[in-house]
Amino acid sequence: MTSASPTLEVIRPGDDRYERVRHVYSATGSPAAVVQPRDARQVPEALAFARAQKAPIAIRSGGHGISSIATNDGGTVVDLSRLNRVEHLHGRRVRIGPGARWGEVARALHPLGLALSSGDSGDVGVGGLATSGGLGLLGRAHGLTIDHLVAAEIVTADGTQHRVSAQEDPELFWALRGAGANFGIVTAFEFDAVPTPDVAHASLTFLPPELSGFLEQWGLTLEAAPREVSAFLYIAGSAVHATIVYARADTTAASAALDPFAALPGLVGAQAQLVPYPEVPVATGAPHSGQQQLARTRTGLAVHLDRETSRRIADLVRSVDMVQIRSAGGAINDLPAEATAYAHRHQNFSVTAVAAGPARALLDAAWRPVHERMDGMYLSFESDHTPAGVVEAFPEPTLGRLRALKAHWDPDRVFTQNFDLSAPGIDPARTRASD
Repeated sequence: MTSASPTLEVIRPGDDRYERVRHVYSATGSPAAVVQPRDARQVPEALAFARAQKAPIAIRSGGHGISSIATNDGGTVVDLSRLNRVEHLHGRRVRIGPGARWGEVARALHPLGLALSSGDSGDVGVGGLATSGGLGLLGRAHGLTIDHLVAAEIVTADGTQHRVSAQEDPELFWALRGAGANFGIVTAFEFDAVPTPDVAHASLTFLPPELSGFLEQWGLTLEAAPREVSAFLYIAGSAVHATIVYARADTTAASAALDPFAALPGLVGAQAQLVPYPEVPVATGAPHSGQQQLARTRTGLAVHLDRETSRRIADLVRSVDMVQIRSAGGAINDLPAEATAYAHRHQNFSVTAVAAGPARALLDAAWRPVHERMDGMYLSFESDHTPAGVVEAFPEPTLGRLRALKAHWDPDRVFTQNFDLSAPGIDPARTRASD
């Protein structure tokens, strides 16, 4: 076992800081070491130390890590939380460290009149989301987060540093946009942000008389909405909460776009206002001082919320703590499937079930009927890491292309704790019948 250099920050069991860094938001961990490089120059050293331990390696960007892959038992975690600078380069171009959180990014970009679509939580770290997709509340208007990535700096498995873009190692750049940490440790992202003044932000609460019919109507309403509208739906028990963003500061147009949602059955509360975009991705600013919610998640992508899919989701709600339905479509689907390693460019919805406590044991059975209606998967929301999940997240020919690149860039399979592309494939049709 190799020792770290005196300048490399390594936190081990017994250190007073260990309890604050061992877990992630939805999973417990007992890593043998958590390495915290001070800057990008220390990342190759951190990776060399981690490789020398001959144990699993997890990469953590600094957010809450709902997919649970940012910790492990007995291995090493490379924690990038100190690489958190947000810099304006020129025009719309910004450079962001992987350890920044999206709330910080939104606040830094707003004075420049710019924004980047991220998720609904400002406490999410940049690195994980910016390498897997980025399905956010500006998505239908401006696309995925990765659709605005123009360059990145990455340390590959052999410890070398690369700048990748459409002109520099373009195949690796393609893989980076959707394939997570399978290819290395990203130390900086360059994005072309979008001009975004204030946005219309609406919060609606429903107690629908019949959930299945409500979901079907929600789906039709959202697909018919102008692409400036992105919306997330949160369902827990009999209550349904909607967060809707209209991505322009035009009150007349926003009101017209939001009215059909307010007309859905069971509305019991509503508020809408123009707000700066940083108020949309809610950020607590609290440190992630250990595992906060021991939960499992299952997720999939749906083309439509048709009658049968809506019925099955309504049944699912009875067995889990929460179901979240995020909008896709719009600008997300403007790119062809082969443009990035995230190949899901025809679906309109992401469906995620969250089960905590006793419900965790019931999740697989409850999810199965909904899973049969899904068409692909956005892997950042999935806590069960299986070869079948890799097949769903990366449909062919994307998966074959990724596996060839994986064999080239990571022949020793250093990065396997992020939906391992090296794992053998499984027929997704057979998996749906027996998962």
